[in-house]
Amino acid sequence: MPGRDLFDLPFEEHGAPAAPEPAAAPRVPRRTVLSVTELTAAIRGTLESTFGDLWIEAEISNCKVWNTGHMYLTLKDGGAQIRAVMFRSAVRTLRFTPEDGLHVIARGRLAVYDPKGEYQLVCEHMEPHGLGALQLAFEQLKKRLAAEGLFDHARKRPLPALPRKIGIVTSLDGAAVRDIIKVLGRRHPDAHLVIRPARVQGSAAAADLARALRAIARVPGVDVIICGRGGGSTEDLQAFNEEVVARAIAASPVPVISAVGHEVDVTIADFVADLRAPTPSAAAEMVVAAKDDFCTRIDRLTHRLAAAARQGVQRRRAVVHMLLTRRGLAGWHAHVALRGRHVSELTHQLHTCAAGRLARQGRDLRALTQRLEALDPRRRFSSLRSRLGAADARLHAAALGCRRRADTRLRVLAGRLESMSPLAVLARGYAVCWNDDRTRVLRRATDAAPGSQVHVRLHDGELACDVRTVRADDPEDR
Repeated sequence: MPGRDLFDLPFEEHGAPAAPEPAAAPRVPRRTVLSVTELTAAIRGTLESTFGDLWIEAEISNCKVWNTGHMYLTLKDGGAQIRAVMFRSAVRTLRFTPEDGLHVIARGRLAVYDPKGEYQLVCEHMEPHGLGALQLAFEQLKKRLAAEGLFDHARKRPLPALPRKIGIVTSLDGAAVRDIIKVLGRRHPDAHLVIRPARVQGSAAAADLARALRAIARVPGVDVIICGRGGGSTEDLQAFNEEVVARAIAASPVPVISAVGHEVDVTIADFVADLRAPTPSAAAEMVVAAKDDFCTRIDRLTHRLAAAARQGVQRRRAVVHMLLTRRGLAGWHAHVALRGRHVSELTHQLHTCAAGRLARQGRDLRALTQRLEALDPRRRFSSLRSRLGAADARLHAAALGCRRRADTRLRVLAGRLESMSPLAVLARGYAVCWNDDRTRVLRRATDAAPGSQVHVRLHDGELACDVRTVRADDPEDR
């Protein structure tokens, strides 16, 4: 009962059966509810922790490279398939181009794409199964360039017969450049060599080779280009299997000789170049081979021309000897001598006639020259110039006389004017008196009234005066 102490309950007697306990109620399991995001995250965590780096052998299908540079594909075999992705940084390291149906081995890790709830393989490395990546890349590029017509023999250009300026694209550290210079110095010492150094091995060698080919092709006067290097492994020669080098060779405006490796080494550059040489030394020999053929042909033609000239002279000598033996031509030396004498006489007569005619024409020329000199405008101009000088002198003298007479008359008139000038009278102490409004000159004292104002003009200045008294002169005092 509630409120009772447990110690108030009676003790069980010894040996008495214990009261049965009530059965426990069944436990209901607790329900866990997950969201799709939580479930996907749990699956992703399980996959990523269970599977690390994976190597998968499969066949490629639905391969596509997006404009972002990422490649999406499906890896499948006979019983299953899995989606895969290869990001741009990994795609750049591939030596070949993945295609549908290609059997490959891919390395990567499993990942879950949350928005679609799909798991996929993130590939970090891929290589063809059963065939090296470099070899596959070589075959793929060879097939593509052949389809574009870069290997056609119709586009191959012949080497120049006498190259004056030879371009060389190779490394300065290798033996190839020394071999080329040695052969050309021995076989064609007059050639002008233009060397454009370039790397021939390594990851950046292909771009450097392409830049070197474009640069040396722009050098004025380059007739042919030798591009190559010494032998090496397939990896060492990989720069000459790159597409950028092949297209630079195809775009060259002058013929290009590919001299890569040894005779057994074949690269994409060999197929695109106008001529393939087994070694760099052989390339130098090919450049001057046309010159040797040209010189040999010149020597052969020279011998043929000399032989033909000798035969022609011998035939003409035989004809002359045969003509000399004929009866009708006997004494032809005398006939020739007589004709020569006649020619000499005619020549003398012609000379005499020509000299006489030239003398007559010379006399006529001198007479005409004298007449022409008499009518020469320069002489008339000289006479006119003398007359003009004399007239100018007379005019100048007359002008000076007129000027002196005018000055003399001007001074006389100025003196007379000065003597009659009122200012001169004023300068002698006289004055002029005007009325108040300056309308008339006062000549008599009675012309001014007392208290009026008058103006007195002096030689220097003027006085304003008030009239106090007016005093007229007595007629008897005059």
